[in-house]
Amino acid sequence: MTAMRQATEVVDPVPGASSPHLPQQPDLVQLLTPEGERVEHPDYALDISDEELRGLYRDLALVRRWDVEATALQRQGELGIWASLLGQEAAQVGAGRALVDGDMAFPTYREHGVAWTRGVDPLHVMSLFRGVDNGGWNPVDHAFNLYTIVIGSQCLHATGYAMGIQRDGAENAVLAFLGDGATSQGEVNEALIFAASFSAPVVFFCQNNQYAISVPLERQSRVPLFKRAAGFGFPGVRVDGNDVLAVLAVTRAALQAAREGQGPTFIEAFTYRMGAHTTSDDPSRYRLASELEEWKLRDPVARLKAHLARSGIADAAFFTAVDAEGDELAARIRSGTVDMPDPAPSSMFEHVYAEKTPPLAAQQAEFEAYHASFEGEK
Repeated sequence: MTAMRQATEVVDPVPGASSPHLPQQPDLVQLLTPEGERVEHPDYALDISDEELRGLYRDLALVRRWDVEATALQRQGELGIWASLLGQEAAQVGAGRALVDGDMAFPTYREHGVAWTRGVDPLHVMSLFRGVDNGGWNPVDHAFNLYTIVIGSQCLHATGYAMGIQRDGAENAVLAFLGDGATSQGEVNEALIFAASFSAPVVFFCQNNQYAISVPLERQSRVPLFKRAAGFGFPGVRVDGNDVLAVLAVTRAALQAAREGQGPTFIEAFTYRMGAHTTSDDPSRYRLASELEEWKLRDPVARLKAHLARSGIADAAFFTAVDAEGDELAARIRSGTVDMPDPAPSSMFEHVYAEKTPPLAAQQAEFEAYHASFEGEK
């Protein structure tokens, strides 16, 4: 865990670690090159079986299939909006698979891959974006909090939760997800201060997908995001966010350090949002098509597939079976989403508080009386 107590910077350049924004990245932790070649890192060894590798590929492929189907459903009017994770699958699956029993995760609104690793039914996520509920899963059952729409507030929730389990004497850790744009929010910086001051067992996992909606990274920060951690007094590390093996190794080490009482870590997963910020966004207005084409060469799913195929860990039958499973998943998501019943309008009053207050009950009665006044009208 020595590596987690310093802001990690690797001296030698890592193969395949170039980027449209940062041409040379000697500080990027990478275990799998864009071409699918396995490489070693002095601080982050990863002992992983062939079965686990195949499992990671299945995760990546099925999460992408879910995302593609959800985007299509939104375009067809079945979802109000959708926040795509296209291109960020490795960052989310790698981080999610680093969690162990007893750990807790706090997502934004894009962590579909983490939800998958925590056993959340995709339809429970879809119901939120369809607008029939606020998220259909129980955070306690899955150790995965409900999606947070307000940018950055989940970092405060995560830090508070981490301080709570710290005081309970639990040897667990908390993983807080955020985007590069959220690092400009006051809530995030307040969370970093509290986490550092109390040595809270929390890991901040920043998916730097290069754009805060439409603002590129170079206009958000004068320094690489992971280096900001040093100013708060704890280590930061940058990992290739399109390399699921590196993400798994780095996140696993950071979480273990947190469990051992070594305090927080800031992980910057250097990745790329290949789609729009949400389905209401048009990325062609603020980024070049050539940039997208360059990042397609670092595709996280294709990268692991190349490694599995070249090393003989998986054959054509395996990939065909995963594709077939993806089709079945997409069909279940489509039918399940379209068949979701609309909730009663007054149900929005039911879970505002643990116990309904008199003012809330009065508002509900007024709301119901108003709607009843239209009964019988054509």
